[in-house]
Amino acid sequence: MQRIRRSLLTLAALSAISGAALAQGYPNKPITMVVPTATGGTTDLSARMLAQALTPVLGQSVIVDNKGGGNGAIAAGIVKRAPADGYTLLMQYSGYHVISPHLTKVHQWEQADFQPVANVISAPQIIVVREGLPVKTLAELISYAKANPGKLNYASSGNGSLQHVTGAMLEQQGGIKMVHVPYKGTGPALQDLLGGQVDLTFGTAPPFMPHIQAGKLRVLAVTGKQRLSSLPDVPTTAEAGLPKVDATSWFALFAPAATPKAVVDKLVADARTVVQSAEFRKKAEEQGATADFQDPAQLGAKVKADLAGWAEVVKSARIEAE
Repeated sequence: MQRIRRSLLTLAALSAISGAALAQGYPNKPITMVVPTATGGTTDLSARMLAQALTPVLGQSVIVDNKGGGNGAIAAGIVKRAPADGYTLLMQYSGYHVISPHLTKVHQWEQADFQPVANVISAPQIIVVREGLPVKTLAELISYAKANPGKLNYASSGNGSLQHVTGAMLEQQGGIKMVHVPYKGTGPALQDLLGGQVDLTFGTAPPFMPHIQAGKLRVLAVTGKQRLSSLPDVPTTAEAGLPKVDATSWFALFAPAATPKAVVDKLVADARTVVQSAEFRKKAEEQGATADFQDPAQLGAKVKADLAGWAEVVKSARIEAE
């Protein structure tokens, strides 16, 4: 028994030494940040903002690789199977990380496959309608939907995404019925909204801001507890009479579970430097989001709490698993 213990201790020591040695030279080649959505959404924007800012800090290029589809499972699977050396990371969207697991019968990844590195950006959803839809307020949208049952359709970035759940909450709280149209990311959904193929959508503000400012889209409400400084005239859902329609997204960096602690520690320290910088905070705020650094312990606690919280929302909104 003592021999076995000594062997295990030796293996642990060798593993720690190996991890430390890896971290000393890390990074010595480009890093790939896998994104579970198509280009154009806030997950993609968060990844590109972080990659651009991290590149000079790390001294190596950080490459964004969009792998949308499967409610985030394609990207998660790539990172899960990648060598745990810090060179393949996942920029995750909260909807896929804490909501999709409640809506998927066959899980292609588990929470234990990843370790949290850092939360980067947080942002409430906004309710956005196409230019030609004859509504200007959330109350008018509810009235229109009741007068035209089943005729309104809303886009989301996929089944189980936060947009999907927000739409289901709006239906439940407003006493209306709409048709859900899932896409492989916010980018494609936004294009069809601009083209008039869908009537409305829900999403974080960044990808919508240029079109809102150009008058091509109309914002009815913010699904957070406070108005956005970038959209000061847009009321919250609580102010508009639907306080239970409350949804905020977060966008965070994860690494394969076995990534050495020393490597993760470096990524955490550098992410903290970048996300807490005045330049990064300003850029996020201009887009209708908040630079929101959280370390691995804080992010891990958030994941645990949100998994439990969204399970109740999914159940009460009667959203069916795939």
